[in-house]
Amino acid sequence: MIDKNRKLIPLSIAVLTISDSRTEEDDKSGKLLVTRLKQAGHSLCEKTIVADDIYQIRATVSRWIVEQKPQVIITTGGTGVTGRDGTPEAVKPLLDKEIQGFGEMFRVLSFETIGTSTLQSRATAGVANGTYIFCLPGSSGACADAWDKLISQQLDYRHRPCNLVELIPRLLER
Repeated sequence: MIDKNRKLIPLSIAVLTISDSRTEEDDKSGKLLVTRLKQAGHSLCEKTIVADDIYQIRATVSRWIVEQKPQVIITTGGTGVTGRDGTPEAVKPLLDKEIQGFGEMFRVLSFETIGTSTLQSRATAGVANGTYIFCLPGSSGACADAWDKLISQQLDYRHRPCNLVELIPRLLER
């Protein structure tokens, strides 16, 4: 539920497409995420494409985490079970905390669309150095579902009863 007494707090979001074959011209999932985040009132910090290689993924995500310029990182691609799918292996070692409910809820929602094929997704999320990270599958349908049904609400300060935005000032507490 949106609390109309609260104002949107725009966030800086980076989008990382992980693919061995996509280019800026045909990156439907990355474009979808950029469009959706801007429509929601957030700003794009940076968007890039890297190969499905755990070291390239980890290097890019690490740079963004260290810079702390994006408050949120959304990756698309590399969450399947094939030999080249390595996004969870690249990102999980960087996380201070895993948000296990995200992957669980994503698969529940995805089941409505793709049935039991959702078990092939290793979508995950967490927090690293005060930055939220969401790792999504590479299909534009999966990205739309994740943004529309989960991420957009949790990245909206007006969402009640609670949201991830109001926790940002406390993410680096020790």
